[in-house]
Amino acid sequence: MGLSNRQQQQCWEAVRVVLILTAGVIMMVPIAWIMLAAFKQHVDVYQLKLLFTPTLENFATVFSEPYDLGQKLWNSTLICAITVAIAIPIATAAAYSFSRFRLRAQRALFVTILATQFVPAVVIVLPFFILFRDLGILDTRIGLILINLSIVMPFAIWMIKGFIDGIPIDTEEAALVDGSSRLQVIINIVLPLAAPGIITAAIFCFIIAWNDFLFALILTNRDAVTLTVGLALFKAEEGDLWNLLAAAGIIIMVPMFILALSIRKHFVQGMTMGAVR
Repeated sequence: MGLSNRQQQQCWEAVRVVLILTAGVIMMVPIAWIMLAAFKQHVDVYQLKLLFTPTLENFATVFSEPYDLGQKLWNSTLICAITVAIAIPIATAAAYSFSRFRLRAQRALFVTILATQFVPAVVIVLPFFILFRDLGILDTRIGLILINLSIVMPFAIWMIKGFIDGIPIDTEEAALVDGSSRLQVIINIVLPLAAPGIITAAIFCFIIAWNDFLFALILTNRDAVTLTVGLALFKAEEGDLWNLLAAAGIIIMVPMFILALSIRKHFVQGMTMGAVR
C-alpha cells in the first residue's frame, strides 16, 4: 500500500531536517574542536576527551614574544578598515555610473573589471612583489591596502551595481524634475535605498581582506605581518603547537562573528534585495 501525499510530504520533511542537521554538525565539529583546543594544554590536545582542566595560558602566550599576535591583530584590523573605507565609496560611485549612465564601451569595461577576479593570485603576486620592492612599499601596510583594493574593488562594484539596478529610476527622475541635483539624488535617494546592499558589500570586502593569506605572506616579513600569516609562526621542535593555533584561530574568527551578528539585519536585507528585482 503506497503512502499518501501527506505521508510522503512528512517523509521528505524528515529527510530535509536530517540533512540540515547533518550538515550543521559537519560544519560545527571543526569549530567546536578549535574552541576546546584553545583552552587545553599542549599535551591534552592530542587526547580525545571532553573533560579537562581549562586554561587561559594559550591566549596569554600568543600575545607575548616571539608570537606578538597583538601587533598582527592591529595590522589586520587597520588594513581591512582602511581598505573598506576607500573601496566602498569608490565602488558605489562606479556602480552608480554603470547602472545609470550609458558609457562608451560600457559592457567591455564592465567585463574587463570583472575579468580581473578570475586571474589567479599566484600568477600576479610575483609582479606585485617586484613592483612594491622597487617602489619601496614592500612589507608596509600601504602595500597590502593597495593589494586588497585591487582584489575587493571589482567585486564591490559588481555587487553594488546589482542593488542599484533594483532601485526604480522613476524616483530619481522625479527628484531631478523637482530641481534636485544629481548629487542630491544620490545622497538623499540612492544611498538610503541601496544601504543594505552597500553594507553587505562592505562586509564581504572586509572578510576577503581579513582572510587574505598569499599576498600577505609574500609581501610582508616583519612590520606588516597580518593575523593569517601569524598562524604559520606557531611551530616548535615537537611540531605544530595546536593549542596556540586554536587560540589564535579563535581570535581571527571572533571579529567576523561579532561583525556578522551586529549587522545581520542589514546583511539579510541586502542579500534578499539583490536577489529580487
